[in-house]
Amino acid sequence: MLASDYPFMDIFWTMTIFFAWVIWIWLLIMVLSDNFRRHDHSGLSKAMWTLFIIFLPLVGVLVYMIARPAEDTSVMARTAS
Repeated sequence: MLASDYPFMDIFWTMTIFFAWVIWIWLLIMVLSDNFRRHDHSGLSKAMWTLFIIFLPLVGVLVYMIARPAEDTSVMARTAS
């Protein structure tokens, strides 16, 4: 009974939306963790980026990923050894 009321394209659309939501949550976690892990941002800068990402999630994440400076690999090498 339930299968006849829920055709294939509805199932496909539901799965697409669900996986897009999971990817979006993962992207938010990765951007916020990158924001707090960086040593070149001040505390105020980290707070402003976090508020920007929380209140304007789509725009905030896209702007953060475009505007953030490249990471200094020499700093990463010093902390690893």
